[in-house]
Amino acid sequence: MGWEAYLTLGVVVVIFIGLAKELAPDALLLGGAVVLAVAGIISPKEALSGFSNEGMITVAALFIVAAALKETGALEHIGRLLLGRATNEKGVIARMGVIVTSISALMNNTPVVAMMLPVLVSWCRKHRVSPSRVLIPLSYLTILGGVCTLIGTSTNIVVNGLLEKAFVTPIEGFPNGRPDMHPMGLFEIAWVGVPCAIVGTLFLVFIGRRLLPERKDLLDQLGESMREYMVDMRVETGCRLSGQRVEEAGLRHLPGLFLVELVRGEQVISPVAPDQLIEAGDVLAFTGSVSTIVDLERIPGLVPVADEGYVREAAERRGRLLSEAVVSNKSPLIGKSIRDANFRATYNAAVVAVHRGGERLKGRVGDIVLRNGDTLLLQTGPHFSRAHRDNPDFFLVSDVHDSRPTRHERSTLSLIFLAVLMALLVTEKWGTAIAALVVAGLMIATRCISTTDARLSIDWQTLITIGASFAIGTAMENSGLVASISGTLVPDPKALSPFVVLVILYVMTNVATELISNNAAAVLMFPFAVRFADNLGVEPRPFIIAIVIAASAAFALPLGYQTHLMVYGPGGYKLGDFLRVGLFMDVLIGICALLVIPLVWKF
Repeated sequence: MGWEAYLTLGVVVVIFIGLAKELAPDALLLGGAVVLAVAGIISPKEALSGFSNEGMITVAALFIVAAALKETGALEHIGRLLLGRATNEKGVIARMGVIVTSISALMNNTPVVAMMLPVLVSWCRKHRVSPSRVLIPLSYLTILGGVCTLIGTSTNIVVNGLLEKAFVTPIEGFPNGRPDMHPMGLFEIAWVGVPCAIVGTLFLVFIGRRLLPERKDLLDQLGESMREYMVDMRVETGCRLSGQRVEEAGLRHLPGLFLVELVRGEQVISPVAPDQLIEAGDVLAFTGSVSTIVDLERIPGLVPVADEGYVREAAERRGRLLSEAVVSNKSPLIGKSIRDANFRATYNAAVVAVHRGGERLKGRVGDIVLRNGDTLLLQTGPHFSRAHRDNPDFFLVSDVHDSRPTRHERSTLSLIFLAVLMALLVTEKWGTAIAALVVAGLMIATRCISTTDARLSIDWQTLITIGASFAIGTAMENSGLVASISGTLVPDPKALSPFVVLVILYVMTNVATELISNNAAAVLMFPFAVRFADNLGVEPRPFIIAIVIAASAAFALPLGYQTHLMVYGPGGYKLGDFLRVGLFMDVLIGICALLVIPLVWKF
């Protein structure tokens, strides 16, 4: 190897050490790309080419699409449909094994992960499950679905393009191109992809999930002991809960929330039976944390019975959010009821609920007499916390995360745009990037999401990480590092049986994919596959199919696949988390593929 290869190897090693020490992945990869560009191993254009890559632009646009779906409440509908009543990670992974793999077989796996990320994170928050328990399986299952059809992942399309070129390009001995290199059919790789998907799903459901970390950030840990509020919610006419029984409405076993009683006129029903019918006008009394109350507010037609200043119409609540404020010992509110204190006029906020230690406060919110240390849940304007942060009337003022009203009136429209996106991706009408940009633009134009929120929805750390990773992969190719490693690992194929060569080729491709991009690994290893087959005098098809599977089935390192990088941050993962589960997946899927391929595609 030349000095270029040694320098590139050193940069890659430093990046892996940095990831193991939990340093910022975007800074590590971007810094590595700059070093390699300064050294001349990659050109400035190559160093920046990843940031104009179609895949990265697609991810950026899909962040906006996913945020719009969340903003309109459409993701809640999708989540209920996909996750059903699953209450633990085993059930969620099993459902994803059927649904997510099926979807990712028909469209690129990157948008599937982008769409499912907020759904799963929301489910985790509701069920007090760490996202680290389900996000790695999400990435793995989309990969397994992608190897079931030709259009499931870009790697399959890249390899098929190489086949098409060899099929028609005249070479020595084949003046009209090679007939044994005919392009793949849409479902040809399903013969091996489907068994691999089944084996991988079963492993994740029964064994792999036990190897995943139970990791929660500080906010999650604080959330487990958060203040509980008593809040009354009125069922308005047209609410989807009206006419349903408590059990079928999903109010019986709400995580972090308990239905205390149901008030109908002068009648108080407590305890509330599972078969109790809910009617319009009923007042449901819940006790729960702030996040669960936010979830209740997002149900159309379910409105808090709060202070008179509470804005009830969703359109009028667009600029409002929830905040918490703790009454100080110097506050003029002490000893006064909320109504007598004229709270709304004084602070331009409405009291939704009051928390007082472990005491359960009954009656109308406006009649509660405030004490020192009471915590108020407020509906406020967007600048309430900034305006009252130093107000001596309160010990503490803070906004409630993600508490803005949902744009339910545009939920159907956003789902239509999602269907349009899926149709464009399946038909490949304009390519993934243009299709995603068009739909993201439609979401903004129709006010499914505001321009400001669209900008804020983009995860720039993920995009920088993905863009810089392309530069690292290019450097490994340009420096000859991958070629040197491959030449060292591969003996003379003439001295080996076709099956042994198939195993060697699969392992080489899989290792290359773990270190560089999947597409680069497939392109790099394709000539090896053809050369090995010709030297052995056998059909090249088994070797090419092995490349297709091995170039996608890379599970052990986060750099190996774009979807791994997408879940790395939200899942709070470390390098060891991927190694712990991914090495088993690499070996298991490799064994499955190597057993099936020779049975379907003969040497």
